[in-house]
Amino acid sequence: MKKVTLIILIIAASFCFGFAFKTIIISQQNKEIKMKKVTGIGGIFFKCKDPKAVNEWYKAHLGFETSPYGTNFEWRENDDSTKKGITVWNPFPDNTKYFEPSSKDFMLNYRVENLEALVEELKKANVTIVDKIETYDYGKFVHILDIEGNKIELWEPK
Repeated sequence: MKKVTLIILIIAASFCFGFAFKTIIISQQNKEIKMKKVTGIGGIFFKCKDPKAVNEWYKAHLGFETSPYGTNFEWRENDDSTKKGITVWNPFPDNTKYFEPSSKDFMLNYRVENLEALVEELKKANVTIVDKIETYDYGKFVHILDIEGNKIELWEPK
Protein backbone atom coordinates (compact mmCIF):
# COMPACT_ATOMS: atom_id res chain seq x y z
CA MET A 1 0.00 0.00 0.00
CA LYS A 2 2.88 2.34 0.83
CA LYS A 3 4.47 1.68 -2.59
CA VAL A 4 1.25 2.54 -4.42
CA THR A 5 0.89 5.80 -2.47
CA LEU A 6 4.53 6.70 -3.14
CA ILE A 7 4.14 6.00 -6.88
CA ILE A 8 0.97 8.13 -7.05
CA LEU A 9 2.75 11.00 -5.25
CA ILE A 10 5.73 10.78 -7.65
CA ILE A 11 3.42 10.82 -10.70
CA ALA A 12 1.44 13.77 -9.32
CA ALA A 13 4.63 15.72 -8.51
CA SER A 14 6.02 15.01 -12.02
CA PHE A 15 2.79 16.26 -13.58
CA CYS A 16 2.86 19.48 -11.49
CA PHE A 17 6.53 20.19 -12.27
CA GLY A 18 5.95 19.52 -15.98
CA PHE A 19 2.93 21.84 -16.07
CA ALA A 20 4.82 24.60 -14.22
CA PHE A 21 7.83 24.26 -16.56
CA LYS A 22 5.61 24.43 -19.66
CA THR A 23 3.84 27.55 -18.30
CA ILE A 24 7.17 29.31 -17.72
CA ILE A 25 8.43 28.49 -21.25
CA ILE A 26 5.20 29.72 -22.92
CA SER A 27 5.22 32.89 -20.79
CA GLN A 28 8.81 33.70 -21.84
CA GLN A 29 8.01 33.10 -25.52
CA ASN A 30 5.01 35.46 -25.37
CA LYS A 31 7.12 38.23 -23.82
CA GLU A 32 9.55 38.10 -26.74
CA ILE A 33 6.74 38.53 -29.27
CA LYS A 34 5.11 41.58 -27.64
CA MET A 35 7.83 44.26 -28.12
CA LYS A 36 6.40 47.78 -27.93
CA LYS A 37 7.20 49.76 -31.07
CA VAL A 38 5.45 53.03 -31.97
CA THR A 39 4.03 54.84 -28.95
CA GLY A 40 2.59 57.92 -30.64
CA ILE A 41 3.03 60.70 -33.18
CA GLY A 42 6.08 62.82 -32.44
CA GLY A 43 5.72 65.32 -35.24
CA ILE A 44 4.08 66.44 -38.46
CA PHE A 45 6.33 68.10 -41.02
CA PHE A 46 5.25 69.47 -44.40
CA LYS A 47 6.55 71.54 -47.29
CA CYS A 48 5.12 74.96 -48.10
CA LYS A 49 6.09 77.99 -50.22
CA ASP A 50 6.55 80.38 -47.29
CA PRO A 51 7.03 78.78 -43.84
CA LYS A 52 7.13 82.19 -42.13
CA ALA A 53 3.76 83.19 -43.63
CA VAL A 54 2.27 79.78 -42.80
CA ASN A 55 3.47 80.11 -39.19
CA GLU A 56 1.92 83.59 -38.98
CA TRP A 57 -1.37 82.39 -40.51
CA TYR A 58 -1.69 79.55 -37.98
CA LYS A 59 -0.75 81.95 -35.18
CA ALA A 60 -3.37 84.55 -36.21
CA HIS A 61 -6.22 82.23 -37.12
CA LEU A 62 -5.76 79.09 -35.00
CA GLY A 63 -3.81 80.42 -32.01
CA PHE A 64 -0.60 78.44 -32.56
CA GLU A 65 2.32 79.80 -30.56
CA THR A 66 4.80 79.52 -33.42
CA SER A 67 8.52 80.09 -33.81
CA PRO A 68 10.72 79.64 -36.89
CA TYR A 69 10.55 75.91 -36.00
CA GLY A 70 6.76 75.66 -35.90
CA THR A 71 5.16 74.82 -32.58
CA ASN A 72 5.07 72.09 -29.95
CA PHE A 73 1.88 70.61 -28.60
CA GLU A 74 2.48 69.50 -25.03
CA TRP A 75 0.58 66.64 -23.45
CA ARG A 76 0.82 64.23 -20.51
CA GLU A 77 1.47 60.50 -20.80
CA ASN A 78 -1.57 58.34 -20.18
CA ASP A 79 0.17 55.81 -17.92
CA ASP A 80 2.05 58.44 -15.87
CA SER A 81 0.59 61.95 -15.81
CA THR A 82 3.79 63.34 -14.27
CA LYS A 83 5.59 62.72 -17.59
CA LYS A 84 5.21 65.28 -20.37
CA GLY A 85 5.43 64.64 -24.08
CA ILE A 86 5.36 66.83 -27.16
CA THR A 87 4.16 66.58 -30.72
CA VAL A 88 5.95 68.94 -33.10
CA TRP A 89 4.23 70.76 -35.97
CA ASN A 90 6.65 72.34 -38.42
CA PRO A 91 6.34 73.78 -41.95
CA PHE A 92 9.47 73.46 -44.12
CA PRO A 93 10.42 75.40 -47.26
CA ASP A 94 9.18 73.67 -50.43
CA ASN A 95 12.78 73.24 -51.65
CA THR A 96 13.97 71.40 -48.51
CA LYS A 97 16.08 68.30 -49.05
CA TYR A 98 15.26 67.02 -45.55
CA PHE A 99 12.44 64.74 -46.76
CA GLU A 100 14.64 63.03 -49.38
CA PRO A 101 14.86 60.38 -50.70
CA SER A 102 11.06 60.63 -50.54
CA SER A 103 9.45 62.89 -53.12
CA LYS A 104 6.43 63.55 -50.87
CA ASP A 105 5.60 66.96 -49.41
CA PHE A 106 5.31 65.65 -45.86
CA MET A 107 7.09 63.53 -43.29
CA LEU A 108 5.72 61.99 -40.11
CA ASN A 109 7.71 61.46 -36.94
CA TYR A 110 6.73 58.57 -34.70
CA ARG A 111 7.72 58.23 -31.05
CA VAL A 112 9.15 54.78 -30.30
CA GLU A 113 10.57 52.78 -27.42
CA ASN A 114 13.97 51.09 -27.75
CA LEU A 115 15.03 52.48 -31.13
CA GLU A 116 18.08 50.20 -31.45
CA ALA A 117 16.02 47.01 -31.05
CA LEU A 118 13.38 48.30 -33.46
CA VAL A 119 15.99 49.14 -36.11
CA GLU A 120 17.41 45.61 -35.80
CA GLU A 121 13.93 44.14 -36.35
CA LEU A 122 13.36 46.43 -39.34
CA LYS A 123 16.68 45.40 -40.90
CA LYS A 124 15.72 41.71 -40.56
CA ALA A 125 12.46 42.52 -42.36
CA ASN A 126 14.39 44.29 -45.19
CA VAL A 127 12.90 47.72 -44.39
CA THR A 128 14.97 50.53 -45.95
CA ILE A 129 16.94 52.32 -43.24
CA VAL A 130 17.94 55.72 -44.70
CA ASP A 131 20.64 56.70 -42.21
CA LYS A 132 22.31 55.76 -38.94
CA ILE A 133 20.85 56.38 -35.49
CA GLU A 134 21.85 59.83 -34.27
CA THR A 135 21.71 60.92 -30.65
CA TYR A 136 20.93 64.44 -29.43
CA ASP A 137 20.18 65.85 -25.99
CA TYR A 138 16.44 65.41 -26.68
CA GLY A 139 16.56 61.83 -27.99
CA LYS A 140 17.64 59.40 -30.70
CA PHE A 141 16.55 59.54 -34.34
CA VAL A 142 16.69 57.44 -37.49
CA HIS A 143 14.86 57.64 -40.83
CA ILE A 144 13.25 54.80 -42.74
CA LEU A 145 11.11 54.44 -45.87
CA ASP A 146 7.70 52.82 -45.84
CA ILE A 147 6.42 50.51 -48.59
CA GLU A 148 5.46 53.51 -50.79
CA GLY A 149 8.71 55.42 -50.30
CA ASN A 150 7.44 57.87 -47.67
CA LYS A 151 10.25 58.98 -45.39
CA ILE A 152 9.44 58.36 -41.73
CA GLU A 153 11.39 59.71 -38.79
CA LEU A 154 11.58 57.46 -35.74
CA TRP A 155 12.30 59.21 -32.44
CA GLU A 156 13.09 57.75 -29.05
CA PRO A 157 12.67 60.69 -26.66
CA LYS A 158 15.08 61.00 -23.77
